[in-house]
Amino acid sequence: MRDMLLIALFAFLGAAAAGVVGACVLLLIRRRSLTAHLAVVAGVAVAAMLAGTLAVAQAMFLSAHDLSVVTTVVAMAAVVSTVTALLLGRWVVARSHELALAARSFGDGGDFAAPERPSTAELAALSRELAATSVRLAESRDRERALESSRRELVAWISHDLRTPLAGLRAMAEALEDGVAAEPDRYLRQIRTEVERLNGMVGDLFELSRIHAGALTLSPSRISLYDLIGDALAGADPLAREHGVRLVGDRVEPVPVEVDGREMSRVLGNLLVNAIRRTPADGTVAVAARRSDDGVVLSVTDGCGGIPEEDLPRVFDTGWRGTHARTPPAGAGLGLAIVRGIVEAHRGSTTVRNVNGGCRFEVTLPATAG
Repeated sequence: MRDMLLIALFAFLGAAAAGVVGACVLLLIRRRSLTAHLAVVAGVAVAAMLAGTLAVAQAMFLSAHDLSVVTTVVAMAAVVSTVTALLLGRWVVARSHELALAARSFGDGGDFAAPERPSTAELAALSRELAATSVRLAESRDRERALESSRRELVAWISHDLRTPLAGLRAMAEALEDGVAAEPDRYLRQIRTEVERLNGMVGDLFELSRIHAGALTLSPSRISLYDLIGDALAGADPLAREHGVRLVGDRVEPVPVEVDGREMSRVLGNLLVNAIRRTPADGTVAVAARRSDDGVVLSVTDGCGGIPEEDLPRVFDTGWRGTHARTPPAGAGLGLAIVRGIVEAHRGSTTVRNVNGGCRFEVTLPATAG
């Protein structure tokens, strides 16, 4: 028993010495190829066995003949282990190189295509992660292109909408200055109207910039949708009369919500103004509010005739104004983008869908307990 313990001790000391040397070598070549690392690992395993055997032999536990036999066996094992390690290393390095090439094309803006040949479980997992990241980046690039296109359209439309009233203001101001205006009071009223329109556009731009910058601060309070919608309908009634549109709000439940009253009034105002301007005379704009499984749903239904299916995903984009992009009442195309921003700041969502004769905008807000 004592001899076995001594043999184990000497074998351990010899193998430990080989392991320490191998660890130092691995530390020195830590930036080299995986093939070199595998060769060192195989060499350490064989060297540890040989060192333990030599230590035991030096302690006189092995005869010279037995030592030569063991040494020969270890030498053959070293050859086989080294060759196996080199082959395995070259195979793993080749798979890694293929993965690197695939990742390079993915980094250059293309889509990631995983190598077809089989690889280790770790490299396969990395390929799946890269494929998932490629999909997310492709979606991000699509969103970025859509946003850039939307911004360019917005700049073009804003420039057009600003240039037209400014040109009119300049002409009327010059006419008043030169004293050639036949009806100065009418010119002054028109100037005031154009200035109010410009002020509304600038206000929308400022509101949208606050939303995009995350600087929109809310002051929520508990109010009833019945009162909120009633005030919005009263404010939109003059515009509805001017366009010959009838406002209906008889399907509004007195549902309590926790919202910023001023911002939600803006949401309702934008939806109602948009609906009134796109509904023909003698048409109807209906407002409703109800509870649902998702929260509280507020809807505005107009008689615009519907929105083309291909345009539905863009309705809430910045600058979108549908088919009447150049008509003055269309504004700068910011109203619905502001609606979405304010609703999302309330942790809600906005949707639009076509209904018989028009379309329905729905705002879903979190329900208030009680």
